Amino acid sequence: MKKAINRLTRHVPTWPIYALAPLPVIWIYYEGITGGLGVDPAKKIEHQLGLWSLWILIAGLAITPLREHLGVNLLKYRRAIGVTAFFYVMAHMLTWLVLDVQFQNVWADIVKRPYITVGMAAFAIMTPLALTSNNWSLRKMGGAAWRKLHKATYAVLILGALHWLLLVKGFQWEPIIYSVVIAVLLLARMKWRPATSGLKA
Repeated sequence: MKKAINRLTRHVPTWPIYALAPLPVIWIYYEGITGGLGVDPAKKIEHQLGLWSLWILIAGLAITPLREHLGVNLLKYRRAIGVTAFFYVMAHMLTWLVLDVQFQNVWADIVKRPYITVGMAAFAIMTPLALTSNNWSLRKMGGAAWRKLHKATYAVLILGALHWLLLVKGFQWEPIIYSVVIAVLLLARMKWRPATSGLKA
């Protein structure tokens, strides 16, 4: 199975990811405009875009464990997945900014509401990652510095999970399950060494 998948990925380019990325966003907004998302469409759009953001970030995080533990090589799609994740996070943030709070008390919300503080921190970290997700930046920065910068993706995922956990009221399984999935994938990326060597990501 893995050989068949790897053969297929050699022939499937990355551009369809960029081409198809806007379609769920368009559909979600269409649902909101046409009344398909209930009485508070702005909140529903926010939630769905946030969920899509997390799905795509998790897909990007899973690429290395899939290659190292299962032999499935999807590495060529990682950059496109990362850029798509930023697109969704930005759409999520702009929905909150424009439709939800309508540019009112933005700074006060960022400072006073921990889940917004955490979410904005994740967006701030993602911005330079998205801006440097190109061959020109890779050449200018050098491979080692570029890879070091892009390890900040791990922090983004942790902050994304925390953002959801802080947002929900009461005990809810869904954000906990996603947090566990992220934790497992982060642990799967680590290379276990003998006790004298410690743990290396």
